Amino acid sequence: MAKRAFDIIFSIVGLCFIAPFLLILAILISIYSKGGVFYKQVRIGKNLKPFKLFKFRSMAIDADKKGLLTVGHNDSRITNIGYYLRKYKLDELPQLINVFIGDMSFVGPRPEVEKFVKLYNQEQLQVFNVKPGITDWASIQYVHENEILAKSNNPEKTYIEEIMPAKLKLNLEYVKKNNVIIDIKIILLTIKAII
Repeated sequence: MAKRAFDIIFSIVGLCFIAPFLLILAILISIYSKGGVFYKQVRIGKNLKPFKLFKFRSMAIDADKKGLLTVGHNDSRITNIGYYLRKYKLDELPQLINVFIGDMSFVGPRPEVEKFVKLYNQEQLQVFNVKPGITDWASIQYVHENEILAKSNNPEKTYIEEIMPAKLKLNLEYVKKNNVIIDIKIILLTIKAII
């Protein structure tokens, strides 16, 4: 209950505080790339319930049809403005909307697409006992995940066999042990990692 109150209060404060900045980003996206401002993708949330995750669109239209993973900042599908949105994690800011409406929390396992969730074993499925979040321990440790994938000859295989299990291990640790103090620590470390 306390965590939900925290999410509601700070998502409202955050959205109000950065609203002018969000408007500027939306205008820049509209000017420098064709298509809508937002990108909505179905992810799997708490109790395996699907929801639409909001992001600023950083890739060309229908780019996800060529693959769900982004391979480095030089991925040809990324727009010019999208490069900077991704580099500074600005494309993630609209997820404050997901937090406000209750699909997500500020901190929790990053929500995954169904294709990869189908590969989880029974233990790994425990990550769905809590709400997904904007950030988590795995987001901090794998802040340069795209660059790791860019060096792989088979990015999807690398993600499935190496990165995904490691991230899930960190997420399971969070599910077993989390509180407001840990959440605040993760938020601060995330900001530090981005900077």
